[in-house]
Parts: sequence; C-alpha cells; structure tokens
Amino acid sequence: MAEKEKKCEIDYSKYVDAATRRIVYGCIGLVVTVAVVVFLVWAILHPHKMDFVLQDVTIYEFNISQPNLLTSNLQVTVSSHNPNDKIGILYDRLDIYASYRNQQVTLAHLLPETYQGHLEVTVWSPVLTGTAVSVEPYLTPALNEDINAGMVLLNIKIDGCVKFKVGAWVSGCYRLLVNCPASIPFSGQFAGTGPAIKDQLAQQCAVDV
Repeated sequence: MAEKEKKCEIDYSKYVDAATRRIVYGCIGLVVTVAVVVFLVWAILHPHKMDFVLQDVTIYEFNISQPNLLTSNLQVTVSSHNPNDKIGILYDRLDIYASYRNQQVTLAHLLPETYQGHLEVTVWSPVLTGTAVSVEPYLTPALNEDINAGMVLLNIKIDGCVKFKVGAWVSGCYRLLVNCPASIPFSGQFAGTGPAIKDQLAQQCAVDV
C-alpha cells in the first residue's frame, strides 16, 4: 500500500521551475523587444537637441540703486533651431530671465507657446526687467568691480517644458534648461540716462534636455 501511495506522489518542483523559466524568458524577450524598438526609432529619426543662440543683448538700465538692490532693464534676442528633419518641437511654459553669478536679477518672462517644425528657426526678443531686486551682499562689490573694469558677465537662462512631435504622436514633457553667457562691455554706473548699449553676440548656448 505504501509503495502504491509513493507512486501517486507528484513532483511539483519541476512545474514550478518550468513556470519560472517561462516568466524569466518572457521578461527578457520583452526587454529585448523594447530595446530594439527604441533603437529603431532612434536610428530612423536621428533625434538631436535643439540649438540655442543668444544673438544680442541691449542694456537700457543696469545699476546698484541702493546697497544690495539692483535695477536692470534689458532686451535680449534668442533664437532656437530645430536640427531634426522628422521631429517637431513644442515649446511649452518657457521662462527666460537674467542672472548674475548664479543669482536671478530680473523677473522671469514667460515666452509664448511655440511649435517649431522640422529644421525651422524660432526667434524671441523679450524685455527682461528687475526693479530694486535684492541681491546677496557679496554681489554688490563684485558687480561694482566688474562695472568699473568695463565688463559684466550675465547669464541669460531659459527654464521650461519641451515636447517632441512625430506625426500625430506627441511625447510627454521634458524639462529644458538653456544657459547663454553674455559678456557685456560698459563702464560706469549705467542708469538708463544715456543711449542704450547693444552688444551683438551670436553666442552659442548650453542646452540640457
């Protein structure tokens, strides 16, 4: 009787092992399939980051009106080029502002939502202002020193959302960070009483998506 019961026993471990192998192979197959699809999309579309250029900066006012208070009024011209011939770009909620030594010195200006087609160029010319903006105490002597030396390095920055469009498909939002250095030559406290200072730069910007 015991021998008969022993023969009826079923070894379930081999079924568990077989099911585990199927799950592992299925997961590997899914990962490989996704990787192949991503590679094919990349190979076909050849996606490239957009190119940003700071074309010029016009300074109307830029001075320390009171200790640690900076007043500025400037207009910048920034262009963006879409280098992709199969991918459109949607610029959404882009804020542009000026900073000095990593501190924002103007209010953020919201650029209009813009769709950029294949190989197209878009140009923006916003006015950036900041009235009596409080700056860190250590920036005042540094800024006065730069102004007296005749050269101030500003950074025009863009922070926002960018989407990519292929046919009818639109991607999710990717954060876009653009940094455009601008070396502005002038001397003395520029208080807006004289002619504006316009500097043609054609400065390539750093782009991070």
